Amino acid sequence: MSLDSRHAAPAQPAPHPTSSPLGSFLRLRELPVILALVLLVAVTAAVNPLFLSEQGVKDLLLNATILMILAVGQTLVIITRNIDLSVGSVLGLVAFGTGSVFVAAPGLPIVLVFLIGIAFGAVLGAVNGLLITIAKVPALVITLGTLYIFRGINNAWAGGTQYFAGDRPDAFGNLSVDTVLGFPVITLIAVVVVAIVAVYMLGTRPGRDLYAIGSEPEAAKLFGIPVTRRVLLAFVVNGALAGLAGVLYASRFNSVGATTGSGLELDVVAAAVVGGVAIFGGSGTVVGAAIGALLLTTITSALTALRVDKFWQQAIVGILILAAVVIDRIAGVRAARKLRIAEARNV
Repeated sequence: MSLDSRHAAPAQPAPHPTSSPLGSFLRLRELPVILALVLLVAVTAAVNPLFLSEQGVKDLLLNATILMILAVGQTLVIITRNIDLSVGSVLGLVAFGTGSVFVAAPGLPIVLVFLIGIAFGAVLGAVNGLLITIAKVPALVITLGTLYIFRGINNAWAGGTQYFAGDRPDAFGNLSVDTVLGFPVITLIAVVVVAIVAVYMLGTRPGRDLYAIGSEPEAAKLFGIPVTRRVLLAFVVNGALAGLAGVLYASRFNSVGATTGSGLELDVVAAAVVGGVAIFGGSGTVVGAAIGALLLTTITSALTALRVDKFWQQAIVGILILAAVVIDRIAGVRAARKLRIAEARNV
């Protein structure tokens, strides 16, 4: 053996290739949704220039606001491998409760009404969370049951009563009319909610724990993550956001009653899934869910502007959901294959 070979420096491991900003951008889960949204708006505006008029853009944002907030809350739950089908009923209860509060106490500060609505929604969300975490019954079953229970309570409470725009203070209704820098006030509230929850999910330990729970619940327990508390918190926050959406619904629309929010839960799940949130849990972002909500409401507005039959609107949403699930599964299989290859090379 030569002297050089005896004193040769040990081989250094090959450095991991650094990802360029462009590469990171192209791998974003939300990128297909963003591109679809841009393409949809561009095509519709080319056919109908009024689609991007000042009022047209305002209507697009207003139509998406409620769904954006609900999709953010639903994302927290789906990431933990759960689902909440009762959000439409929660919104309906809170919206009718908001109208009732204004009729019973017309001089009540609007901020206090918001806090009451959010707290009401959080209590309903806690009911779901407790039943799921304590009874260990699948969330699909529990929230399907509470969907009907909450809706039944709303029907019994409201009966044939409806509250209209004249029953609320003008300042409350103006939240959906007034703008700041061209953006409706309630839309800015939704943007703030998305930003706060996004920071919470990525920048805090409890937020990151939700991803760990969704990826592998049993492993999360072994690592000391309080799975029960985290899942309960996800449902409470989801309920609180549904409560906020209910208060904003009462501001946005001219009437609230027993049927307010009916059928909305499927749109919420669709927005989250289309926005890149894995229906099997463990991945996705609230920003993607918000963009998914904007895409779905824009599809409805665009096809209406193009005078396309309502059936095709629903069909396109269904196709988007199927495509999102298939793409997510393909991405999951590819990621698993790459991991196995990397592990084999390291053996």
